[in-house]
Amino acid sequence: MRTYLCLAFLLCALLPLANGECYPIQVAAGATQCQDPADNEWHAVGSSWRNGQCMDCTCDGCCTAFTLPRGFPDDCVSVFDKATCKYSVHRRDDP
Repeated sequence: MRTYLCLAFLLCALLPLANGECYPIQVAAGATQCQDPADNEWHAVGSSWRNGQCMDCTCDGCCTAFTLPRGFPDDCVSVFDKATCKYSVHRRDDP
């Protein structure tokens, strides 16, 4: 019982550190393609791709391809580069 309590506490403590976002894609049974809901492009079942919203996708679903920077000093700012799907953090007065 004590082990399960420790495991539950550990999982609850790690939950705020996970900042990914995922959503499923509905595919009809027997389908050979699925449609990306963001870009409306069709992809073969079993393939993977990155869509225009920086989500890594398969026909099972899509998840964010980036992490959000946290815990940086107040004199810094985070800037998202949509071309590379990455955040960069730099000082406000020295981009």
